[in-house]
Amino acid sequence: MPRYFFHTRIGDDVVPDPDGLELRDPDQAWQAARTTIRAMMAEPHDQVRLIGACLVVVDAAGDVILEFPFAEAMTPAPGEGPADGRWQ
Repeated sequence: MPRYFFHTRIGDDVVPDPDGLELRDPDQAWQAARTTIRAMMAEPHDQVRLIGACLVVVDAAGDVILEFPFAEAMTPAPGEGPADGRWQ
């Protein structure tokens, strides 16, 4: 399985992911990125600092697979959320 690395870019600073994760494909890397961002944003004191951050996912060769803005990860995916469309 390919290995993907999830580097966090906050402004001009980059927090590297030295270990990465073995995932089956870029779609699974997208899901992992979204889950990671949502977990990081769960801490209220980090939200203001991280809302402008981006998770940059690269493969083992260092090629960028996707860039996932933290703000984008906080919007509901199609079909996600309660049936009445409200979040609790």
